[in-house]
Amino acid sequence: MKKQAGFTIVELVVVIALLGILAAVALPRFLNVTDDAHKASVSGTGGALRSAVALVKAQAVIDQVKDGDIDFDDNASTGTGGKETYVNAKGFPQGASSASASNCVVLWEDVLQEGRPSAATAAGSDYKVTYASSTCTFAYQADTTLKITYKPSTGEVTVP
Repeated sequence: MKKQAGFTIVELVVVIALLGILAAVALPRFLNVTDDAHKASVSGTGGALRSAVALVKAQAVIDQVKDGDIDFDDNASTGTGGKETYVNAKGFPQGASSASASNCVVLWEDVLQEGRPSAATAAGSDYKVTYASSTCTFAYQADTTLKITYKPSTGEVTVP
């Protein structure tokens, strides 16, 4: 007589119980992955903005430009053919001579590379831009509690 191979009912119940316990413990951890991804995205974008501000400031110091446009081409003194951005009297990028929400959008587009998240003063973009108390605020629309702030007067970028 052949011995039958298979699982006993006890083994099946134990496996099902273990899978249930794992699902109860692991599932909530996986549900928070979306929140973590949003935070990481905003943090990365804020870091890119911080680096870009530092690079613009360095170029302003090198070119000795205060309260004017910096031209990012091979020969900055010619003012032709390159990408330009406005820097304030302290050499920090500002978007234009007067600070406003729309000029914060210009700043965002000037200093960040292609492929950047979109920013606008109205809804419908990745970041909604406001300007108050001498600070540009970029509110992440997928989670409005996440914001990047930039102070053109000091060059300070704050990331959550």
